[in-house]
Amino acid sequence: MPLRAIAYASEAIPGLSMDHVDDLGRAAAGFNFEAGVTGVLLYDGLRFLQYIEGPEDSINVVYSRILSARSHRELIELGRGRVSGRFFPDWSMRLLWVEASEIRSVARGNWDGLSRGGALRQLSLVVAPHLG
Repeated sequence: MPLRAIAYASEAIPGLSMDHVDDLGRAAAGFNFEAGVTGVLLYDGLRFLQYIEGPEDSINVVYSRILSARSHRELIELGRGRVSGRFFPDWSMRLLWVEASEIRSVARGNWDGLSRGGALRQLSLVVAPHLG
């Protein structure tokens, strides 16, 4: 079954507490696990950047849920397409608290074709310190 991926950035609603964001991460991890979707969610206190990957039907269900979430607004899709393999095979959803500059650098990357060279390489550099 071909794998698909989507990456997006969005603005958190004002007043979103750290506890609420942690709860969102836990809920997403559970939902994604059941759907067979993996990925990572970056958060800098103001903005989100999320990358999800999995079977197309599952990605569509998860992304529909993301689009209707009330925890963010101004969603911009950065990239979407077929991927040859999972970038985060062990993470149903990992929430990482990062610096604003890290989200900016990943968002500005080249998301065309979701190749492992462009923005995904930058994403891997941001994620690397959190592995282990």
